[in-house]
Amino acid sequence: MDKPVRLATISRVERTVAVDPLNAHATASVLVVDDDEMVRELIREGFQEAGVSVTTAASGVEALTILRRWVPDLVISDVTMPDMDGFALVSALRADPATRSLPLILLTARVDPEDAVVGLRLGADDYIRKPFELTELMARVLAKMDRRPIPVDELMNDPRTGVMRAERFAEELDRESERAGRTDRLGAVAVIDLDERGSIRDRFGPRADDEIALRVVPLLRRDAGRLELVGRDDDGRFLLLLPETGATTVAARLADIAQRLAATRFFASGEQVSVTPTIGWTTFAGHDADLSGADLVGRALLARDASAAHLDLQPVAWSPELEVAPAADSSPGILRRLGARLRTPLQILSTVAVGVVVPFVVYVVLYHRGIDISTPVYLFLVVALAVTAAAIWTEGFLALDPERPPEEATGPPPPASAVIAAYLPNEAATIVETLQSFLRCEYPSLQIVLAYNTPRPLPIEATLHELAAQDPRLVILRVEGSTSKAQNVNAALGVVTGEFVGVFDADHQPAPGSFLRAWRWLSNGYDVVQGHCVVRNGDASWVARTVAVEFEAIYAVSHPGRARLHGFGVFGGSNGYWKTDLLRRTRMHGFMLTEDIDSSLRVIEQGGRIANDPGLISRELAPTTVGQLWNQRMRWAQGWFQVSRKHFGPGWRSPHLTLRQKLGLTFLLGWREVYPWISLQMLPLVAFLGWREGGLDHLNWLISVFVLSSLFTLSVGPGQTFFARRLAVPEIRRRRSWFWWYLLTTSLVYSEWKNIIGRVAHIKEAVGERQWKVTPRLAPVEGVPAPSASEARDVEVSR
Repeated sequence: MDKPVRLATISRVERTVAVDPLNAHATASVLVVDDDEMVRELIREGFQEAGVSVTTAASGVEALTILRRWVPDLVISDVTMPDMDGFALVSALRADPATRSLPLILLTARVDPEDAVVGLRLGADDYIRKPFELTELMARVLAKMDRRPIPVDELMNDPRTGVMRAERFAEELDRESERAGRTDRLGAVAVIDLDERGSIRDRFGPRADDEIALRVVPLLRRDAGRLELVGRDDDGRFLLLLPETGATTVAARLADIAQRLAATRFFASGEQVSVTPTIGWTTFAGHDADLSGADLVGRALLARDASAAHLDLQPVAWSPELEVAPAADSSPGILRRLGARLRTPLQILSTVAVGVVVPFVVYVVLYHRGIDISTPVYLFLVVALAVTAAAIWTEGFLALDPERPPEEATGPPPPASAVIAAYLPNEAATIVETLQSFLRCEYPSLQIVLAYNTPRPLPIEATLHELAAQDPRLVILRVEGSTSKAQNVNAALGVVTGEFVGVFDADHQPAPGSFLRAWRWLSNGYDVVQGHCVVRNGDASWVARTVAVEFEAIYAVSHPGRARLHGFGVFGGSNGYWKTDLLRRTRMHGFMLTEDIDSSLRVIEQGGRIANDPGLISRELAPTTVGQLWNQRMRWAQGWFQVSRKHFGPGWRSPHLTLRQKLGLTFLLGWREVYPWISLQMLPLVAFLGWREGGLDHLNWLISVFVLSSLFTLSVGPGQTFFARRLAVPEIRRRRSWFWWYLLTTSLVYSEWKNIIGRVAHIKEAVGERQWKVTPRLAPVEGVPAPSASEARDVEVSR
């Protein structure tokens, strides 16, 4: 059924809510299906007097539309109706797990006894012929609701959903864990909850819990193993027992359930709601024989709490670390600070040892054994550097003619949302200015969600709530326990109402028509569109000035040029617009340092389309000191390394990517990781050749291939600067001195400085160093102290 017809059908639904709160059936509900309006009205008035809520439908098709959104306590249906008769309606209800046990009474003018036999065989609970006595019909209906049949095998099961009650599930879990102890076979138990369940229950009442549960249970049972059991605890959470199942299979099964639940649209009291599954689980085997079922569920609950902290659809397995609080660092403060200061310099020295000393030693050892590999290594390096330079030049030329947004949107702009993620001690100085900028955006229906975390109450929070009180478009959401942007964005999705959502950092100021421009892309089949981030504080320092030009080289040149070259774009964390349903299914993973790139690559691997639009402008703040820039770029480099390791294989295995896109992914993920090491290899090679020839002065530096390749490689810096100035936004383009400064620093220092960061990032990832310092966007606001060292831990740095 197409959308206009569906809306028209729903508009004919009539509902009357009981007004007698003292009546025993005041919370009961009935759906009456009959094409005769007089019959519907008669039954409605009668049940209203009994305190029963009545919803009516004129056909079986209309009834099914209603039942997809809301499940009553009982259905009364005529048999002879247009479109779908009562017999077909009974068959449809009995085929749907959510309505399989729903009581149904057929009401008909047919007099043939065989009709009654057919209806009852199809699954009707009763059969009443017209004309009927209203008092008799009411008596039968109320009796059905008061005394529902409970199958003998399900005395310990929930009568509506059919899943095990907590007591019976505990018995089965105890039995299974005891058997696993005897046979030493693996098993697992999971706790599955919906993060929004409490707010839905508060808004729509306890009945909404059961409505959603009726739809959740079939999703849990889909593709279930023959031994799996589903239960529900006293708090309404779902329990899943997976006997004789290994950890790998359990993790895959639960991840599939999480995706399925997140992709499903549920209804509470007829209103569509989205849910975020949070799943924790634990395995059990022979060594866990001393643990009771309650102990195992407790472990799974602890893991579920960890899942709920991130809201990223990732099931969490119990581990002992979840039970034990981190031990305090007892080392003296001076030693700790000294170790922290020496760590990075030592890591830089280790990259020199690995990238220069080790290759030189290898060349010398092989040479002493009669093997000289300098010529093939030299040719490889020349080709590698030339290919890299050629790719950068190609991106620049392609960026001159980037893909442009469609001329028109395919429909009127729908409600949209902006999600601004913030760590308040870091962003208190800029957040009010940011919100005011968003409130000035030109868009007909825009919700603005500020999702923030803070380790302590701050005065700025009162100001934020005052702003929200003045403008209903603004939603202030404090995310308790959050330590990352990913957690803040995931939490914000629980309150987002827009059909598409823009994701921003706390210092961004989008251009006035940004959301309308993004909608042109999204309405024409794209899933994500990445915009152009422009630095707005380039005058603050020479570091900010360098970054301002570099951002033009990235967002105006590299990103759009690479998107044309490889056939896909990427989402770079901020100033990106997503279809809301897709972002809800994809989420951001807080365990990834560049959760934005990880999310976009998961979209690409699944066949999604990401556009890159250099005309979609948002202005942000650049780091202003070398230390801030080091922290930012180190996080980027280490995060890219994580992404490359995670997605290189899945990207090549994806059936949705073309060969061109897979080659592009190889260059993006593989080559970018090895290039910082390749760029270093001329040093040990030249050192070896000098050693072999008795000194560097004996080398022939004018070999044509070396001279030409060196000139071509050195041309990249001027080329990038030329393209950046040609394509930069006007306020950056007219600062000509900035581009000369960028060319000078890039040629002499900056390029190799970033290569050093890339190599050190590999070392940091290898040793598990993933803590970052928080750097303020601007000078602290009066009354808002800078974040302490403890608050800075595990929080994202300035982007």
